[in-house]
Amino acid sequence: MDIPRPNALKERRRRQAIIGGVVVIVLVAVTLGVARLKPAAPTVDRSTVFSDTVKRGSMQRQVRGLGTLVPEDIRWIPAVTEGRVDRILILPGTQVKASSILLELSNPQLQQEALEANWKLKAAEADLRSLQTQLQSQVLTQKADAAKASADYNEAKMKADTDAQLNKLGVISDQNLKVSAGHAQELSTRNEIEQQRYENSSKVLEAQVAAKKAELEQLRAMAGLKQQQVDQLKVRASTDGVLQELPLKQGQFVTAGTTLAKVVQPEKLKAELRVPETQAKDVQLGLPATIDTRNGLVNGKVTRIDPAAQNGTVTVDVSLDDKLPPGARPDLSVDGTINLETLKNVLYIGRPAFGQENSTVGMFKVDADGNATRVQVRLGRSSVNNVEVLDGLHEGDQVVLSDMSRWDNFDRVKLQ
Repeated sequence: MDIPRPNALKERRRRQAIIGGVVVIVLVAVTLGVARLKPAAPTVDRSTVFSDTVKRGSMQRQVRGLGTLVPEDIRWIPAVTEGRVDRILILPGTQVKASSILLELSNPQLQQEALEANWKLKAAEADLRSLQTQLQSQVLTQKADAAKASADYNEAKMKADTDAQLNKLGVISDQNLKVSAGHAQELSTRNEIEQQRYENSSKVLEAQVAAKKAELEQLRAMAGLKQQQVDQLKVRASTDGVLQELPLKQGQFVTAGTTLAKVVQPEKLKAELRVPETQAKDVQLGLPATIDTRNGLVNGKVTRIDPAAQNGTVTVDVSLDDKLPPGARPDLSVDGTINLETLKNVLYIGRPAFGQENSTVGMFKVDADGNATRVQVRLGRSSVNNVEVLDGLHEGDQVVLSDMSRWDNFDRVKLQ
């Protein structure tokens, strides 16, 4: 019969413990190794992304804005007085002259007021003629009185002079001389008074006639104004051009100041561009621009920048230097590009889907095997299609410009 040996049993248990420890250590090591393994890079279809190569050279900075062609000279025709639309003679789109009648309005009350003003004017003219006749008659009467007083005075003076000579000869007495001299003096005073009255009557005539003429001129101006308003019931274009708008219907009633029509000169157009407010800060007056009318390119320059932003855009006016292509007309949609400056000897790439100028963004750099690794790229000044690279990339590097936000949890992807 076999008898177990205590040493052999201990040796076997020790071996089992060692083997178990080794197994545990191996399992822990394998677990740690697996935990430290990086996840497999996801695969991205190369045809679904857009990439570009970093270049060095000159980069043209530009900003782009959508807009429309608008006339430089616009004539808005308002209603001078209220009235009702009787006739519409010309429709929008028609070439018109300054004297062309666009529509006719009616206002019976205004026409009645014009007739009354004309009657008052004629009555005032008749009153003026009557007043002039009366005053001239009074002046003539006063002139006759002055002439008689002058003649009486001259006669009395001659008699007084004769009596003075006769008194020296002793023919008449001193008393008779005093009487004739006193009478001559009285008539002299009366003559001066009558002459003064004659002069005053002439001044009174002039003053009264001037006052009546002023009243007459006021009535004439009022009658002229009323007649002018009646004439303006026939609404004219008042300038050569094309009738662009006439938003009225026959029988419609309009009040004074209502816009009746819009006349433009289609050969004198400018472009109104709406530039994003984030890019408008670099736009300056006089910068060259190119306007795409969808039927040709036209060169121009910036002439006005709106001081206020509306709906995230700033309105920029561009005057056109070249002849407009066929089909160009007011309100035509256009695409404008403004040239800001030329950057020389800079690194640049196509503008990525995300990332503004003067910012740092994560971009995937692609190697020769199609592996794309995320790198931090510092961007500089931007243009419509390109952006300056300040740091993070080198000339010849290929980067993905498309939106890669769905891969934000990965630093590497595989392009196939």
